[in-house]
Amino acid sequence: MHPISITAIGSISALGSSTEEVWANYLQSNHCFKKQLFEGREEWVAPLSEVGKQKIKEIQYEDAKYKKLDDAVLFALYASRQAMANAGWRAGDDFGINIGSSRGATSLFEKYHEAFIRNEKMSPLSSPTTTLGNISSWVGHDLQTKGPSISHSITCSTALHALLNGVAWLSSGMADKFLVGGSEAPLTAFTLAQMKALKIYAPCEQQADEKEAGDTTTNYPCQALNLNKTQNTMVLGEGAAVICLEKGIKQTALARIEGIGYATEALKHNISISSDALCFQDAMKMALATTDPNTIDAIVMHSPGTIKGDSSEYKAIQKVFCNKTPFLTTNKWKVGHTFGASGMLSVELALLMLQHTTAVATPFEQHAKPNTIKKVLVNAVGFGGNAVSVLLSK
Repeated sequence: MHPISITAIGSISALGSSTEEVWANYLQSNHCFKKQLFEGREEWVAPLSEVGKQKIKEIQYEDAKYKKLDDAVLFALYASRQAMANAGWRAGDDFGINIGSSRGATSLFEKYHEAFIRNEKMSPLSSPTTTLGNISSWVGHDLQTKGPSISHSITCSTALHALLNGVAWLSSGMADKFLVGGSEAPLTAFTLAQMKALKIYAPCEQQADEKEAGDTTTNYPCQALNLNKTQNTMVLGEGAAVICLEKGIKQTALARIEGIGYATEALKHNISISSDALCFQDAMKMALATTDPNTIDAIVMHSPGTIKGDSSEYKAIQKVFCNKTPFLTTNKWKVGHTFGASGMLSVELALLMLQHTTAVATPFEQHAKPNTIKKVLVNAVGFGGNAVSVLLSK
């Protein structure tokens, strides 16, 4: 690969709205979930904090054109501004943008569709504010970039596919800088109903027979990477995360992209992958290339909190790493599954662990923490078996 550096990151999620706040939250053992009412029923979700919501509202009302934008766009605007400032880029610079989303303008689309069903007069903004490309387009407008603005949706691996695209553009010589990531605002009654129909969502109340005396792990609604769970426990979160990519090795870089991998496997069902996740095996092997697997200090897993999703990825890791499994972690037990943004929030966790040389464990799988963290592998996969693995080094 051509040397490519990650020079900055910006994010907003239930973990916080600044890198310092996010890291402080990772050092705490508590989760970020709250119970909210959806159609009269309480459900666990991971929304932005009140401070985060206020920051988004400030963006929404600073420009009349932003008032009608969906949260998914506003989240991306906030994270992108933050990343660009951290990288020292300026408005009007020549850099590309690729920010995707699994579901796009969820709230607005549902609002306009409901109005259509009710035979209400349609807003002329219904189409331009719900089209998928409007996330990157508005970020491009806001940052006044002279480069290309690209959007895509590859379900839950969207953000890491954006990273792949950025690497491809930089490696081709068609750009020197690229802003890549994902944004998602899926906390609506309709979206939660879809997840519940799949029977993968966490119950709002823990069943009595699931609780054991003295078992503190039952205090966590999402049991991501708990390989002993007996029910699915996925919880939705919202947020956005983007990183700045630059060609070459930069002295001030947060990390270097050492390898990338991707794979798609033949599916037997719309939402499933094989029991040992062949797509993950192929993606991880491709990302590792000639790198000695024994030098990988940690893996930030996709691990959505479902029984099959967690176990299949774990088995894939065992197959690839044989007898020496690296330290394993995930952030979904704390911040939930943010669909298209989740892969980049996992990259954020990896970058923070590299920066602070500190491993962040889950409450469930207490693997021995590495003494040093110099190489971290990040995984993501979505419906359709589209797996991506990215190898980051200090």
